[in-house]
Parts: sequence; structure tokens; C-alpha cells
Amino acid sequence: MDARFTPEQDEIRRTLRDLLLKRCGPDEVRAAVRTAAGHDPGLWDTFARQLGLPGLALPERYGGVGCSVTELALACEESGRALAPSPLIATAVLAAPLILALGTEDQRAALLPRIADGGLTAALAVPGAGLPTALGLVGDQYGDWAGGGRAGGVQARRADGGWRLYGQAAHVLDGHSARLLLVAAHTGGFTGSRTALFLVRAGAEGLVRVRQTSLDETRAQARVELRDVVAEPLGEDGADTLGALAGLGRSAAAVLAAEAVGAADRALERTVEYVRQREQFGRAIGTFQAVKHRLADVYVRVQTARSAAYYAAWAAGADGGGERVGGLALAQALEALRTAAAEGIQLHGGIGFTWEHEAHLYFKRASGDELLFGPVHRLRAHAADDARLFEGGELVV
Repeated sequence: MDARFTPEQDEIRRTLRDLLLKRCGPDEVRAAVRTAAGHDPGLWDTFARQLGLPGLALPERYGGVGCSVTELALACEESGRALAPSPLIATAVLAAPLILALGTEDQRAALLPRIADGGLTAALAVPGAGLPTALGLVGDQYGDWAGGGRAGGVQARRADGGWRLYGQAAHVLDGHSARLLLVAAHTGGFTGSRTALFLVRAGAEGLVRVRQTSLDETRAQARVELRDVVAEPLGEDGADTLGALAGLGRSAAAVLAAEAVGAADRALERTVEYVRQREQFGRAIGTFQAVKHRLADVYVRVQTARSAAYYAAWAAGADGGGERVGGLALAQALEALRTAAAEGIQLHGGIGFTWEHEAHLYFKRASGDELLFGPVHRLRAHAADDARLFEGGELVV
């Protein structure tokens, strides 16, 4: 593994950071999340048409840039620093790789170029709170995360020569505004039940989407209700849906870890800037040894999480490796973000607790991400179980 970044990778980071500094400050973030879309369409258009971010990790034959997971992780690290609300995670990190992995050639040719140019946004709808389980990060993929049986989750049935879906999924990232939904549903009834993915277009009859109030308003979420909705299977009949979701889990965890590292790094930077200015007893509080020690601990956590995230991104693109690395890197990054955000609020004093201050946005991102993709202890426990570290109650070395 060569740990050095290429000039092209450094340019991606620099260009995106410069853009976000100009167009995605705290005031712009608050204004964007309060729009109907939950993000700034103008900024998304810049992401897509000028920077090519939605197609960064897509092959060139489908209109993408042809980069790896590492470049996508670096881009999301910068967007995480600014808490930039956009459909990037939902579209480029969660949905597009599944279309690429499972879709027929006709589906890929029809959908991926439109995703790459930003004209088509997509979202992955998984019933309940099952996203990390579906991705193989916190539990058994063969469990009942998609409902299963006669009721619950989303059910698919054949009708009139096609497929129809019935059920609902909550906490769908950007599900209220996405023009294409990838819905995980159970087929085959009670005895022969299996999980498959289906494509549902925006505006389909019987599709109801409601934006939900969430702890972290910079990540728009929706409840998706499907009432006998016409759907198209993603890929051929019998496609390895669970295998594709597990592969997605490796890359998505690495990218989400990098995004959390970016947010943690920015929260730490803001806190360091503040303690250099705030004075008590005639001196800046940043000169107090206790404050230095606390910030040094945060710095070590952030740098450790960054190293883990970069390695996980490399491993995800190295012949499909890194089965357990992604979940561990995500756990490390979420913990670093939570610590950096909490220390930031504490060291900002009374102003850090106000709604108007930027610090609480990072704390809510930390808490919201743990609810969506964790929690941290389950990410680590599943990785330990998968590696069989503990057998018979003893540590296996």
C-alpha cells in the first residue's frame, strides 16, 4: 500500500474545500436544510456538472470519472467538514454502486449516465432501522431486517406480468426528493422468502413520501410508503442481492468514516481557534494545561480515525478486500466525531449550547450518524464476532 496521495487526489480535496468555504458556511447550511429539497440545488449542480462528484467512482463508459473509492472518500471528507447537505451519500455512495453491481446492461446504460451528470438522484430504501444490518455492518444479513414472513417491511408480489410493492421504509436518506428509489423487499411469500431490490420511479401511483423531522437536519430523511406500487426488479432474477449489499457495506463504511473524520477535524479546528481567543484570568484558555490535554486527546482520536478511514477506502478497492476494516474504521470515526463535537461544546462555554452556534450542528451530526449507521459498540462487536476473536469466552490470538 502506498499511503501517499497523488496530485490528482490532492487537487480534488483542494478544489472542493475552496468551493465549500465560499458557498457552504453555517448560514448557507441552515438555509439549505430548510428548503423543500433539503439541500441547495445550485450547489448540487456545481458538484455534478463542474466537479463530477456523483460519477467520481463510476466507470467512464457510463459517464463517470473512473476513480476509486479513495477519491470518493476524500470528496466526502471535505463535504463532511462543512456538513454540506446534498444527495451525494444517498446517490453516489449507496445507490449507484448497487445499480452498477446488480443492474442489467440496459439498466446501467439508462440510469448511470444520468446519475453521473447529476440529473438523476437516487436513494436506498431499507425497512425499519435496518440499513447497517443490510450492509453487513452490525448483524446477520440473513435476519429479518427487511420484514419477511407474511407481514412487515416491504413485500413484493407478481401481478399482471410485473411486480408490485406494498409496505413502508423509514429514515431513507434523501428519500423525499430522490427521483429514483432502490427498495429492498421480500419476495417468495412465507416459505421461500428472499430479499431483492426493486426500482421505483418518483411519481409512481401509490408512492407516498414524507420528509421526517430528524435529529440531524443536515441529513434529510423520509418515510416512504408503497401502496401497491409498480416496480421493476434490479438485475436478473436470482441476483445475489445480499452479496452486493455486503460489498456496498465495505465501500460505504469507508466513505462514511472519511466524512465523519472531516466533520471531527473541522469541529476540532473551530474549538482550537476559539480557545486561543477566549480569555479567563487575563490569559487565553488555550494556554491552560488541562485544556491542552483535552484537545490533544481529541487530536489523537481524529488522526487515528483518519488513518483507519484511508486504509478502509484503500482496502475496499483492493480486489474487494477489507471485509471487517470498514466497520471498524466507521466505529473509530463516529467515536472521534462524537468526542470532538462534545469537547467543542464544552470548551465553547455557554455560547456552545445555543441554537445559533455552529458547534451543536456537529454534535447532532455525530449523534444522528450513530443512530443511522451504528451504534459504535455494535459495529465493533460484529467485527469481533466475524473475526471470531472471542471463542469459548476467551480472546483468540
